[in-house]
Amino acid sequence: MPLFRQENRQKTQESRDLYAAYEIAHTIADFGAALSFLIGSILFFWKDTETAAIWLFVVGSLLFCLKPTLRLAREIHLLSLGEVDEIAKRAEQT
Repeated sequence: MPLFRQENRQKTQESRDLYAAYEIAHTIADFGAALSFLIGSILFFWKDTETAAIWLFVVGSLLFCLKPTLRLAREIHLLSLGEVDEIAKRAEQT
């Protein structure tokens, strides 16, 4: 079963719940990155807050890196659920 397939997200209630949880984490990372960059940009107007601005850009960049990591982790997690379902079906048939 390939990654990033819509049917992986809808197979069971567990997979739907898992997908929703990862989407919430992804959205939180999105907001965190956006706010970090926005506040960092504003802080660059004053020399005294330049270091804080730089750190906010670093935090925002890390959050942007987290987003694709969350998506890949979600898909691998969903894929592993599918494999468990397939093994359970085979066990029932024997």
